[in-house]
Amino acid sequence: MKCIHRSIDYRHGEGEVVLMAEEPEDMWHAYNLIQVGDTLKSTTIRKVQTQSATGSVANSKIRTTLTLKLEDIDFDTQACVLRVKGRNVQENQYVKMGAYHTIDLEMNRKFTLRKVEWDSVAVDRLDLAAVIMQEGLAYICLVTSSMTLTRAKIEINIPRKRRGDCSQHDKGIKRYYDQVMQAIIRHVNFDVVKCVLVASPGFLKNQFFEWMIAEAVKNDNRLLMDNKSKFLLIHSSSGHKHALKELLSDASVGHRLADTKAASEVRALDSFYQMLQTDPNRALYGYNHVEKANSLQAIETLLISDELFRVENFVVLFLSRRQIFLPMFNL
Repeated sequence: MKCIHRSIDYRHGEGEVVLMAEEPEDMWHAYNLIQVGDTLKSTTIRKVQTQSATGSVANSKIRTTLTLKLEDIDFDTQACVLRVKGRNVQENQYVKMGAYHTIDLEMNRKFTLRKVEWDSVAVDRLDLAAVIMQEGLAYICLVTSSMTLTRAKIEINIPRKRRGDCSQHDKGIKRYYDQVMQAIIRHVNFDVVKCVLVASPGFLKNQFFEWMIAEAVKNDNRLLMDNKSKFLLIHSSSGHKHALKELLSDASVGHRLADTKAASEVRALDSFYQMLQTDPNRALYGYNHVEKANSLQAIETLLISDELFRVENFVVLFLSRRQIFLPMFNL
C-alpha cells in the first residue's frame, strides 16, 4: 500500500490519507483500514442519461469523482476486490447529494480516506523498511504487521575487477548504488517509516551508505539528509530476501528495533513457539477458555491477525499468564 499523502490531527484523531493499492494484498489491508462511517473519495464509473433537444434519451458511462459516506463494505477474498457503498456527500453534475453509489477500489488508482478518529491500529500499519543487498542484487521491502512487501528488485551485472583496470567495475558499482538509492527515494515514505534496515554480507552496506549520503550532500537531497538517522546498518548472511527473516529474528537486531511493531511481533512469535516446545499443555484456544482467562486477569498480551481482525466470532489461541496470546481460524 502506497501512502501518497497524510494529514492527521494526532491530538483529536481526525484527518485523511491518500492511498493507492499497488498489489492484490494491499486490498486486504485497505479492507482492514476502512470502516463504516468513514468518508471515501475516489474515481468511479457512473451510468448517466442525457436528453437531447429533440427529446431523445441516450445512456452513457462516464468516469467521475465521488465522495461517499460509507454504509457497507464488502471484500471478495478470491478476486481481491474491495467494494464500498454509501451516500454521496459532495454533489457534482452527475450525482446528487444523498444518492447511493457503489465504488470498486482499483489497483494503482489513488483514493482518499477520511476518518473522524484514527486509532493507533490504523495509524501504525507500517513502520519498517529494509534494503537487503549483495553486489549486483538488492531488494527494497516494506515490512507491515502481517507481511513483507517487495517494492523493488534490482539486478545489475557488475564487471569483475581486472588487474590494472578497475574502471568498468567502478562504473558498474556506481550504477548499482544509484539504482538502489533511487528505489529508496521512490518507495520509502519517511513520514511513515520509523527505521530503514540496510543489510548485506561484508562491508557493502557501509560503502553504499557512505556513497548515498555523499551523493545526497552533493545534490542537496534534503529527504535523505534529514532522515540519515533512520538508517540502520546490519550484517546479513546474503542479499536475498529470505535474509530479512533472519535479521528480524536476531536478538541484537530486535533490541535496536525495539520501537517498531514488526520487531515486537517477531519477539511475540518467538516467545509463543518457545512455550509450545517447553509447556504445550498451557497452549489453549476457544472462546470459553479466553473468557475464563480474562475473568482471572490471566491475559497479558493479545495478538489478533488481520484475517480475524474484523470477524465478530473468532477463536483465540492463548497461553497462561505472562505469556503470548495468538489467534487461530474458526474450528
